Amino acid sequence: MKSRLLALLALLVVLSMILPACMPPAPQAQVVKETVIVEKPVETKVEVVVTPTAAPLACEGVTVNVLTFTGPQIAEPLQRHGPEFGKLSGAKIDVTTVPFSDLYQKTLTDFATGTNSYHVVVYAPQWVGDFVEPGYLEDLTDRIKNDPDLQWDDVAPFFRDFSATYKGKIYNLPLDGDFQMVYYRSDLFEQDGIKPPETWDDYLAAAQHFNGKDLNGDGTLDYGSCISKKRAAQGFQMFWSFAGGFMQTKGTAEGAWFDLNGFKPLTNNDAMAKALDIYKETTNYGPPEELNMDVGDTRTLFITGRCALSIDWGDIGTLAIDKTQSKVEDKVGSVIIPGTKEVLDRTTGKLVPCDANTCPYAANGVNHGPFAAFGGWSGAINAQADPKVKDCAYKFLSYVSQPAQSNVDVTIGKTGFNPYRSSQFRNRDQWIKSGMSDKAAKDYLGAIEASLNSPNMVLDLRIQNNQQYQQVILDQALSQFLAGELTRDQAMKQITDGWEELTNEIGRDKQLAIYQASLGVTK
Repeated sequence: MKSRLLALLALLVVLSMILPACMPPAPQAQVVKETVIVEKPVETKVEVVVTPTAAPLACEGVTVNVLTFTGPQIAEPLQRHGPEFGKLSGAKIDVTTVPFSDLYQKTLTDFATGTNSYHVVVYAPQWVGDFVEPGYLEDLTDRIKNDPDLQWDDVAPFFRDFSATYKGKIYNLPLDGDFQMVYYRSDLFEQDGIKPPETWDDYLAAAQHFNGKDLNGDGTLDYGSCISKKRAAQGFQMFWSFAGGFMQTKGTAEGAWFDLNGFKPLTNNDAMAKALDIYKETTNYGPPEELNMDVGDTRTLFITGRCALSIDWGDIGTLAIDKTQSKVEDKVGSVIIPGTKEVLDRTTGKLVPCDANTCPYAANGVNHGPFAAFGGWSGAINAQADPKVKDCAYKFLSYVSQPAQSNVDVTIGKTGFNPYRSSQFRNRDQWIKSGMSDKAAKDYLGAIEASLNSPNMVLDLRIQNNQQYQQVILDQALSQFLAGELTRDQAMKQITDGWEELTNEIGRDKQLAIYQASLGVTK
């Protein structure tokens, strides 16, 4: 067995040596030489300009709802400046207008019910107490102090105080300055040798002289006096231009509406009777429909040459140079509201002559009480508005009030904005540029400045429920008196009784304190 295994191993060894020799040779590797060209990319310097995404505008996507009265005046500049401001800020300014008779109640209802549809109201500043006391208006004091573009110090002190401030804080941003004055046809007065009216007797005499004559050469007989007397408008403020000089003689702090001892109305005495008589007599020299005329109607009559005299705010002065509608360009003079040589003795209720004691501020024996009627349209912000909306609302009001806009607006008749910045009185270049002659600008601005600087300037009423005293009780009685529904004495009693009832309802001491505080204005 062992010998067989050895023989088998030997055979395997022999076979392992023979088999490789019998197999074909393994193929040899061949080396192939090939030239490969690798192209090197060309390096190119490319300048890439990346346009950054525009930063969003400060008020992008914000809508500011503004409420004011039906224009064109007052609403016009807000509507015109809205799109301008929108391009700068991204905000959308939406202006809603309502008749003046509805503005107070519309605003009060919106705020009081919490509806808060309106973020800004452009309104009468003497209403401020009714909106501040319940917390409806935003305090603008810090915003104004930190707004160099507004140039707050350029706003005349009177408007910074009476129109803007309540109990030491700023709630309103003035957009307008209001004083009433007399306008007269300077060409006609000069032609007939008549001086501008200094007293109410002068006014009546001139109105009678020109009434029923063709004043503009169109063949139609015209009017001696045109004064807005429409009910539920602003006729009641026209009337107080007649009354103020009779009631107030010792300076602005005396007040022309109530006695400071007991807060009794100054509406049932010989002075009130005299003012009502003069007021009604002017109707004899006006157009037949004068009792239904608003300020827009009487302004149109005056600038088309149909009236010799008118009483109004500053609007006629600028409308008279509007070449598209005026027929009295450079034919208009302006003077301070006429005065009186008899004034009220508050102790007796009688009229007494003006002298050094009774009329310490009289000029030539005439006591003037130029009336700061209304005070000037102002903008306020709803305290309940969204903070972002408040910011944009303030920026819009500031934009409208800034000199770049306002210095032009006050020279345009249709805006309803009258001068309220010191620079607007000092710099007459803008007025000349707008089309006023140097003399017309001097007369116009001079009449406003004389009113503003008068130590006996009469302030508009600014107490709680002011609107009820003036726009409801006073306005209704005046309208009924002019229409012949009430006698003069009945009208005086109705006004006095209505005011007393309202005062008793609100609180006499409370109203007296507010009234006294309102008389201490800076001028």
